[in-house]
Amino acid sequence: MGCAFTWMYNCGGIMDGKTVLYYNHYSPVGDVLVIATCLVFIILIRSVYISKTKNFLLFRIILGLLMVAGSASIFYHVALKDPKSFEVPAIYTFRVVYRVSLFTILFLYVLYSIIPLRLDKNSDKRYLIISGLGYIILVTTEVLGVVFGFIFHITDDGVIDRNFNTYTIGYTFFVFMLLFILIRYRNRLVKLIYYGIIGTFSISALVMLIQRVNNLSSYTTATFLFPTITLLYLIHSNPVDIEIGAVNVMAFEDMIRYYHSHNKQLLLMSLFMHDFEGTGKKYPVDIQHSVRHFYSDFFKGAVLFQISSGRMILAVDISKNPAYENSVNNMLLSFQEEYPKYKKDFKIIVQKTVDEISSENDYVGFVKYLESKMKENDVHFVDENDVKTYHEYKYILQELADINAKKDLDDPRVVVFCQPVLNIITGKYDTAEALMRLNLDRLGMVYPDRFIKVAEENNYIHTLSMIILHKVCIHIKSLLECMYFVKRISVNFAVSEVREDGFCDDINGIIEKSGIPYDKIAVEITESQNDNDFMVMKDKINELRQRGIKFYLDDFGTGYSNFERIMELPFDIIKFDRSLVIACGSDYKSQKMVYHLARMFSEMNYSVLYEGVETIEDEEKCKNMCANYLQGYKYSRPIPIEQLVEYFEKKTA
Repeated sequence: MGCAFTWMYNCGGIMDGKTVLYYNHYSPVGDVLVIATCLVFIILIRSVYISKTKNFLLFRIILGLLMVAGSASIFYHVALKDPKSFEVPAIYTFRVVYRVSLFTILFLYVLYSIIPLRLDKNSDKRYLIISGLGYIILVTTEVLGVVFGFIFHITDDGVIDRNFNTYTIGYTFFVFMLLFILIRYRNRLVKLIYYGIIGTFSISALVMLIQRVNNLSSYTTATFLFPTITLLYLIHSNPVDIEIGAVNVMAFEDMIRYYHSHNKQLLLMSLFMHDFEGTGKKYPVDIQHSVRHFYSDFFKGAVLFQISSGRMILAVDISKNPAYENSVNNMLLSFQEEYPKYKKDFKIIVQKTVDEISSENDYVGFVKYLESKMKENDVHFVDENDVKTYHEYKYILQELADINAKKDLDDPRVVVFCQPVLNIITGKYDTAEALMRLNLDRLGMVYPDRFIKVAEENNYIHTLSMIILHKVCIHIKSLLECMYFVKRISVNFAVSEVREDGFCDDINGIIEKSGIPYDKIAVEITESQNDNDFMVMKDKINELRQRGIKFYLDDFGTGYSNFERIMELPFDIIKFDRSLVIACGSDYKSQKMVYHLARMFSEMNYSVLYEGVETIEDEEKCKNMCANYLQGYKYSRPIPIEQLVEYFEKKTA
């Protein structure tokens, strides 16, 4: 019987009216190659970071099923060659496992194609139902057909009885489903990925066809490996910088998402070197060597991410590194020891992931925010207050964006405060500086140091300035109608606003609409070091001064001052910064210098205003240094604009 079975297996034919299945020319090489390749994939997956998406879960299941199918195929075909060594039920089991594994892989390929296409719910359900029903019918038919013998049966005399091939039917069905979905929704895929997938499946089908024509069965499982390779390369690959071992920011965001969803905590360490930011240049070889040393020698299973050209983040699984605090300290010590080799300014941030940031997947924004507040060559350990202030910052940014979008000049969130200014000549308060505040529901009153820079960086500042100017004009009109004497109120503008083509038109429009005289408004701007800004500023100042608007040079004495430019700009008042007032109190030379500068401006018909006057001594010094106006806490802290009536006087009849 054994010889008869072997003869039938190798040659095939008809016996006693039974169809004999042809299994000649099978070699386990193809299935062994599939198993070995899957093991290589598993090693590679564990060696690099790969996004933990839904499709990646399907990919790992496919890998497992390929190994099961390859193993079952080997045992199945070996059993057919030597039936004496295997029980017939075992042969049936190997066949069912083999075929069901292949059907399952085909079904998972259909699922795999649906997820990234993001179809509507009805389409998703339709294709899932059709594919699911096909899968259930095929698996049920295969299992029952083997159990009851109407598909595959081995008779007592060793004859293999086969009525029809469920595999060919199933393969054709799923390939048709895949091609139909991919071709119909091809516009939703990147062309390179689309053509890569279609090409790979086409090659697999061609190999399968060639194998069937030549009555082979060795490479059936291998044809399922080709699409799997394509999926790993096109969909799941995260390019690693071989020189430094880093993957990209998208992989970082996915890792945060994965760990947060699994309630697992990471240690994050960011390194920022501004010398390389935005340059496109790679780190020098010695720095690359140091970075590799830091994350490979001090931590187990750490992953390095290249966030930008000058910024990297190292992610460490805390569960795999219980002594991570010692590792951090040792790494920082090593970093400090190696710093003299390359002498590049750096900022390092150390933190553990927290739900508040992980839920929004916003560690990159959080790191940038903290870096903006750090000094060079500093290491910062994140605490709860950092997280709190960052959420407040994001809330402020959100409110600023909404204010800018609505452009409501009466927006109640933008509040005008004023600081009265003492006129030395009259001894009265007849001018004031308008100051900006935000009144937000969640934070209450927010001061300029928390939002002005944010507004400037995001191009929201001009909308805020226009709201302040509008509200100042409205209040000046109210004061004038109530017979208060108002010489003027100044409003601050950023240099970036002056650059805009419509700057003068915007200011003119608001003042004209309010109906107040133009000379009741003054514009405060700081000096710009940019030559183009200087020319634009000069033209804008001249245009607005012709209407009667006064101009203040703000913060004189801070940073760089170009006297030639200042002399060319038609300012009316020079505001001496408080730093000059302080310097005069401790240094005779500074006092002489400030005095001569103030005298020079006075002789050139500029008025001099000293800000930051807090004591009687400050007041006397400034009066002796050609002061025309004094401003500071000695006279008043910033107050709501409505309280100016407490300082301004009414006109006498």
